[in-house]
Order: sequence, then C-alpha cells, then structure tokens
Amino acid sequence: MIRKIRYLPIAAFSLAAALGWLAFAEVVAAADNAAAAGEKEQALIRVLQSDAPPAQKAITCKQLAIYGAKDAVPALAALLPDKDLSSWARIALEAIPDPAAGDALREALGKVQGRLLIGVINSLGVRREATAVDGLTERLKDPDAEVASAAAVALGHIGGSGAAGALKQSLDAAPAAVRSAIAQGCILCAGRYMAEGKSADARLLYDLVLMADVPKQRILEAVRGAILARKSEGLPLLVEQLRSADKSFFAMGLTTAREIPGPEATRALVAELGRASADRQGLLILALADRGDAAALPAVLQAAKSGPKKARLVAIRVLARLGNVACVPVLWEAAKESDAEVSEAALAVLADLPGKEVDDELSARLLKAEGADRPILIQLAGRRRIEGTAAALLKAADDPDARVRSAALTALGATIELGDLPLLIRRVADPQRAEEAKAAQQALRTACIRMADREACAAKLVAAMADAPTAVKCQFLEILGVMGGPTALESLGAAAKTADPQLQDAASRLLGGWMTADAAPVLLDVAKSAADAKYKTRALRGYLRIARQLKLPVPQQLAMCREATAICQRDEEKKLVLEILQRHPSVESLSLALPFLAQADVKQEAASTAVAIAAKMIDRDPAAVAKAMQEVLAAGDTAASARAQSLLDRARAASPKK
Repeated sequence: MIRKIRYLPIAAFSLAAALGWLAFAEVVAAADNAAAAGEKEQALIRVLQSDAPPAQKAITCKQLAIYGAKDAVPALAALLPDKDLSSWARIALEAIPDPAAGDALREALGKVQGRLLIGVINSLGVRREATAVDGLTERLKDPDAEVASAAAVALGHIGGSGAAGALKQSLDAAPAAVRSAIAQGCILCAGRYMAEGKSADARLLYDLVLMADVPKQRILEAVRGAILARKSEGLPLLVEQLRSADKSFFAMGLTTAREIPGPEATRALVAELGRASADRQGLLILALADRGDAAALPAVLQAAKSGPKKARLVAIRVLARLGNVACVPVLWEAAKESDAEVSEAALAVLADLPGKEVDDELSARLLKAEGADRPILIQLAGRRRIEGTAAALLKAADDPDARVRSAALTALGATIELGDLPLLIRRVADPQRAEEAKAAQQALRTACIRMADREACAAKLVAAMADAPTAVKCQFLEILGVMGGPTALESLGAAAKTADPQLQDAASRLLGGWMTADAAPVLLDVAKSAADAKYKTRALRGYLRIARQLKLPVPQQLAMCREATAICQRDEEKKLVLEILQRHPSVESLSLALPFLAQADVKQEAASTAVAIAAKMIDRDPAAVAKAMQEVLAAGDTAASARAQSLLDRARAASPKK
C-alpha cells in the first residue's frame, strides 16, 4: 500500500552531491520496475547503507516513507543521530506502520540530544506511540525547556490514562517555561477523551488547566473544552464568557455557543440577547443563526422589529437563513421604512426567502395593495419570478402612477409565461405612452431570453412583425438577434434583403455579430444579393469573421474563402481572406492565394501569404511550392521576392530528378 507522506525542503547540498542523484534515479527506476514492493524496499535500503551523498539519502528516506516496512527500520534508525538526515529518517519512521519503527524512535530517546531529541519526541507524538509514555514522562523533567515542552505535547497527542496522569502531576510543579506546553498536552489528552466519549475524564483535565497559572491562550482553550465536556451543565460557564468584558473570552463564548448542542443552549443565547450591548447583540444573533435552531426564530424576529439599527440589520439578514413565511409581516414592515439601509436589507431577504408559501403570501398582498405598497410588491413579484401574477402585473402596467407602470413592466419581463407573451408583445408594438416604450421593450427582451422554448418564443415575435411599423420591427429584430436560433436567423436574413433601409441596416448589423456558424450561408446570401454596397460589405465582413474567429473544420474555412474570393470588391476583405488562408498552409490554400497576385492593390499581401504558406509545406510538397514560387517571382518585385527565390531553390533541390 502506498502511504501519503509530508514533505520537507531539502537542505542545501554541494553540487557534487546533487549530481549523485543521477545514479540514485537509476536505482529508484529499477526498483519501481520490480514486481514486488519488497524489492523496491531493498533497493532503497542499499542506498542508505552505501556511501551515497546526503541529498541522495534524503530522497531515499522519502521513498521509504512510501515503500518502507520493517526491514527498512534499522537503516533509518542509524540515521537518527545524523544532524543532516535525522529529520528525513523520521519522515519514513513516522509513516511505517510496523511497531519496529516506534521502537526505534523510542530507543533513540537516550541516544540523541538537543534539536535531534526534540525531533524524535515530536515523531513519537505523531505516531501516538503508547510504549513511549514512560520515556516521555522522564523527559518532562529535562533541564532543556524545549525538550520538556516537546515531551508534554507528544504525551498529549498520545493520550490515555498514563499520559494524562503524567501531565496532571507535572502541571503545577513545572517551570513557567514548560507549563504552557504541559497545559497544551492536558488539553490534547482531554480532546482525545472527548472523542472517545469519556467526557468526565476530559472535564477533570480541562478544570485542572483552568486552575493553573498558565497563559491566557491555554485558559481560553480549556474554557471551551470545559463547557463542551459538561454539555448542558456547562451553560453557566458559557454565559459567563458571553458576559465577560474581555473580548477574547467573549469571542471564545461565541465559538463554543455554535458547537454546544441542545435547545437549552439556544435558550441561553436568546436570554443573553436581551442583556447584551448593541455591539454584541448582532454577534449573538449570528451565533444563533449558525446553530440552525428554529427555536431561535422568535427572538431573531423580535430583534428585526426593534432595537439598535446595527442589530436589526443583522437580524433581518439572518432571516434569509432561519426564516419562513411567518417572517413576511416583519420583513414587509421593514421594507416600507424610510431608512434606505433597513428597507433594502428587508427587500433583499423577501426576494430570496425560499418557499412557495412566501410567493403565495406576497401574491395575496399584491392583489390587495394600494398606494406606496403597490410598486414594492410588484418589484418583489418580479425579483422572485412569482408565477400567476401576470394578470395583476398587466393591470398594473396601465396604472395612472408612472412608478407603478414602470415596476409592472420590469416585473412582467421576469415573470410572464410563453402563453401570455403576446400581451407584452402588443404593449411593445403599441405602447399607450411613448415614454414607456423603452421599458416595455426591455421587459420583452428579458422575457424572451429566459424562455425555455426559444423557438416558440421567436415564432411569436416573427408573427407580430408582419403588421408592425418599421421602428417596432427593428426592436423585435434586436431581441431576435440576442435570442439566437434558427427562426431568429431566418427572420434576420429575410429582413436584410428587404427594400426597407432601416430593416436592412438593423438586420445586417445583427447578422454581422452572430456567434454561430449557421449564420454563414445567410450572410453569404446577403453579401451576394443586397442592392446597397454598404450592406453587401457588412455581410461579407460578418461572413469572414465567422471563418476567422469560430472553430470550424479547415475544409469549411477554405471553402468559405473560395466563396468570399468570388465576390470580394474591396481590398480590406481581400486581405482578410489572405489572412485566413495563411493560417492553414496547404496546396489548396496556396492555390487560393495565388490569383490575388494579379491584383495590384493586394499583390504585396498575396506574395507574403503565398511565401508564408510555402515555407510551411515545402518539405511535404516541394513540387507545388516550386510552381507557386515561380508565380510569385513572375508577378514582379515584391517584399517577398527574395524569400520566394530561396524557397524556389530549396524546392528544386528537394524535387525528384526526372
């Protein structure tokens, strides 16, 4: 089984040592190709036992963390006293599951000193080596504070009654420099007890730390543990932290409040909410929300209704997570307040609050709404996309109040269904008020874009265009251009070939920006048939843009270039064709580029294109290149003539002799 390992940076080694990696790589490669993992391990062990440089042995240790087993332990243990390789050996020993690895580390406790000893102690903690508890307990008394501290933390990671007993006995008597680490070990042991369901044992350790003279951070950690170990009996201690003037203890209380289970904890937080300062109320509300307990909802609703503005805003926003239809009345009143910040926060929650019951409640309010309430509810209907409100919104679109009309049109764009779409189309085609035409058009655009059946939607727009005035037809074309699809494309193509200049202009512009290849035949048709040169050019440039920018098969791109070449009138489009041809070097693209040599205004570009294509295909078709370069040279002096001659010479040399 391959094990996951942690990696440390390699210390700087000499260049000569680094070069030794080449030989090592061969060993590893041979080992990796071996059938058995044991052979890989033995190959790596031999490297450790050789005179290989330190860099090579360091990498070998990392490999043994993956492939090593019991047989590798002696070779790794021999490196533990080595100041350069000890940490690398420990990486492997930490990962090897065989008890022999733990025994090797435990035996090293009496053989190494200083930083190496601290490393060995840390590795015993990583392995949670229970057999090392006695040896680590002795190290708690080490005169080196760092060694003693490492032993304390390692005992904490190992856990169990032996480690816990040693830490408890040492805590009060330990020097100040070590006491924090011993407290940390106690907290780690207690955490292990909690994970094993031994909350009473954990509680004793946490309480011991709380009574000790240790740094504030350890007290904070012990407070959290003591509360959680006591469960509901820890609530008085939790409340004590929530009332503390010290921000650190208050913050720890908030953290623990999110972790401690049970309705009693929720009730305790709610009770504190009424006592807390304005600054702390919002933080308590957030903690209640994070608990996800529905029992907190009445208190959060009350906070959203009244109290300090800062806390109210937090409570309102929290209702997006905790709330349901019962919150609508409170949020609705807040949404109507003159304070913009409160109003916007409430509206945002009403717009996002989940549930059909909320939709139904707001729909019922909309049907009865009057005055200033009406635009707000119309806005919410649109933001929530509440189904079944189209009739009410269409009625509101005729309201005498301009604000109501504008809000209704916007909401219709977000809510109207396909069956009711003609109602909105008629509003665009024949607006009752000219100033609302733009709002109606935007609403129709929004509605059409979001329709699931784009083709059915497009068909309704196309049908409405038949009797619409030109200006409205152009508006419908704009929407069809955004929607896309076969029906929209066909309609734009037809409009581009009408005799109406406005329709020609709008349709050819929209076709020129079409982003799918199915527009190419339509654009080519317009480019060939349009009477006005302006629209011919626009369509041709759109056609070439598709060939240049979209990912099409090369044969299709070359075919499009051939079609464009036949109708190009302006130099700009001819140069675009040459640019496309240069991207796809082949006999065909070369043959398409050569006729442009006869056109004086693009002769230079044609020569450069032909030479560029030839340079990329000379090895595979020297005969075709030779013939083409002769045509380039025959066209007269160009900037590419010298390159053409060079390619011609190469092509002739490469061509088979007859």
